[in-house]
Amino acid sequence: MANQRTDSKNKGTVTVTLLKSPTGFDGKQGIVVRSLGLRRIRHTVVLKDTPATRGMIHKVRHLVGVSE
Repeated sequence: MANQRTDSKNKGTVTVTLLKSPTGFDGKQGIVVRSLGLRRIRHTVVLKDTPATRGMIHKVRHLVGVSE
């Protein structure tokens, strides 16, 4: 059966943009933002759509914007 989260037009990629600074939040969230490859506000990266990536995005969902 098809999985809507992993079956996307971009063949398993997700685009993540940093919208808000992690400064002032828990320090671990800043580490997660850096590990996603985000360096500054409005920086966008394209990542593989894996459960690990989705988990990191979920942890900082209030700081990033996601498009598939």
